[in-house]
Amino acid sequence: MKIIVGLGNPGTKYKNTRHNIGFCVVDEFKKDKDFSRTKIKKLAAEVFKTNLSGEGILLLKPQTFMNRSGDSVAAALKYFKAGIKDLIVIHDDFDLPIGKIRISHASSSGGHKGVQDIMDKLKNSDFTRLRIGISPEIKGNIKAEKFVLENFGKKEKDIIVEKTPIILEALDILISQGAAEAMNLFNS
Repeated sequence: MKIIVGLGNPGTKYKNTRHNIGFCVVDEFKKDKDFSRTKIKKLAAEVFKTNLSGEGILLLKPQTFMNRSGDSVAAALKYFKAGIKDLIVIHDDFDLPIGKIRISHASSSGGHKGVQDIMDKLKNSDFTRLRIGISPEIKGNIKAEKFVLENFGKKEKDIIVEKTPIILEALDILISQGAAEAMNLFNS
């Protein structure tokens, strides 16, 4: 079983913020597929399940707030008896240009507190990440902590909409062919 985690913050206040791009990707990914919502209270997450090409796929949107994402992810791995190598985490990346994707495996958190919490709770970083750029064109003195909690601007939103098919294709390749192949195809 693959466990795909989209990181974000719960609630309408954060729905369209840059930090919630992981939630947005999960929502787009499940649109044209036969996912069923599953309630598992102890996971503190929105959970969706399906089978794709004979493999179980679980989508997880932690409802613990970004900086405590590890609680939900650790609980899901334990509950479903899944290995860390079956974990794919989708999140925003302040250091990548808007809409640019980068796939990484067993790498540092890069300062992302949600990813760091997952690593801390699992005591391991041996999982795959699909990082999606949200960086402003001109960083200047922008504080990342404030910037990530703001809504996308119109131009940014247009770029993300344009890049969404590529992001979803990268996720499909990650699931079906693994991190090495996805990195070869999308990390340019």
